[in-house]
Amino acid sequence: MLEKVLIANRGEIALRILRACKEAGIKTVAVHSTADRNLMHVRLADESVCIGPPPTSESYLNIPRIISAMEVTGADAVHPGYGFLSENANFAEQVERSGFIFIGPRPDTIRAMGDKVSAIDVMKKAGVPTVPGSDGPITEDNQRTLTIARKIGFPIMIKAAAGGGGRGMRVVHKEEDLLGSIQVTQNEAGSYFGSNVVYMEKFLDNPRHVEIQVIGDGEGNAICLGDRDCSMQRRHQKIIEEAPAPGIPASVRADIVKACIKACQDLKYRGAGTLEFLYQEGRFYFIEMNTRVQVEHPVTERVTGIDIVREQLRIASGLGLSVKQEQVNLTGHAIECRICAEDPETFLPSPGKVNLYHSPGGIGIRVDSHLYSGYTVPPHYDSLVAKLISYGPDRDAAIRRMQNALEEMIVDGIKTNIPLQSRLMRDPGFRAGGTNIHYLEKLLKGSGSH
Repeated sequence: MLEKVLIANRGEIALRILRACKEAGIKTVAVHSTADRNLMHVRLADESVCIGPPPTSESYLNIPRIISAMEVTGADAVHPGYGFLSENANFAEQVERSGFIFIGPRPDTIRAMGDKVSAIDVMKKAGVPTVPGSDGPITEDNQRTLTIARKIGFPIMIKAAAGGGGRGMRVVHKEEDLLGSIQVTQNEAGSYFGSNVVYMEKFLDNPRHVEIQVIGDGEGNAICLGDRDCSMQRRHQKIIEEAPAPGIPASVRADIVKACIKACQDLKYRGAGTLEFLYQEGRFYFIEMNTRVQVEHPVTERVTGIDIVREQLRIASGLGLSVKQEQVNLTGHAIECRICAEDPETFLPSPGKVNLYHSPGGIGIRVDSHLYSGYTVPPHYDSLVAKLISYGPDRDAAIRRMQNALEEMIVDGIKTNIPLQSRLMRDPGFRAGGTNIHYLEKLLKGSGSH
């Protein structure tokens, strides 16, 4: 096993990684900005290094400072968590060039999956179903573009190849609007992502967001840990995730699992990854792959009993996977609520001092959080402060346990979205299961929330 891991992240995921390392007997190094010196994992790590001021460009995104911290502390490897540098192929490359281990996929895999056009190409070859589209970038040949668009059928989504986070996307309903919309999206993509490459795909108007968790050993062996439903979203940001996704026929599930495993074997994929799909009318359509651990990984851990971060550490250590596909058994149902430091009505961030923090408990409850009484949530970063996970023998039991846990949880001093999460647990649409990705936005509009 690795001897010392530097955690190139902050907040709840940094603490999650630290705990997995401690359990495996691995020493830890926490890097932090000046605003984060009081983070829980910084206090618990074997060593800590301040890597700069609060702006992410001068700390958590500063590659030379992170690699210097690895050199100074004698770390073997770096775990990037999610966000920040986790899907940055240049970072992974520089880490490996400097003689360290990057806990994640190879740089060329990150690059191939980071470009949505090449990712779709790879998945098609592996037999993973994709959204009907332009099969590559849009060219300057307008006639060709219009011919492809007619074949796909309107409405059409124009997407930036290097896009993400809900940016660089535009829906076109009529043919006469197509070429102008492409131009606007190309300009946006150029300024946001440094690449004006865009492509077209069929716009699905009523889809669910369902994703498949995979882990590969980098040698051509891969396992699938089932699916998650992440359709409860606001502005493309997930609010609630659950495993398994409700209401998917067993035969459809078996086919997609088989295709995803084959894709990972073909890629010789290394580490944890997630294939994201739109699911509509009994069909899966691949949209992108995340080459890292996901925020919502705990729901999969709960229904499979497999520690995903530990598997990442094993693979990076050269020990391979601890389980084979036939040993993966899914039982019960798990739900995750993202608890954010924000106003539950306006969704404006609510940083500040946490006067009192009380974590809920009981059978089937897990809390991943870096909060403690007296901690100050800084204004510089993502508003996620806790993940509340409930588990039950079935979905109804998981919902009831989540309701109880939300009632028990106390975060005094700042505003959080706990009232919204409690409301969603009581919502008839959510309780029925299988809501689409537009459900929450419509629900909030109907209630007068912004």
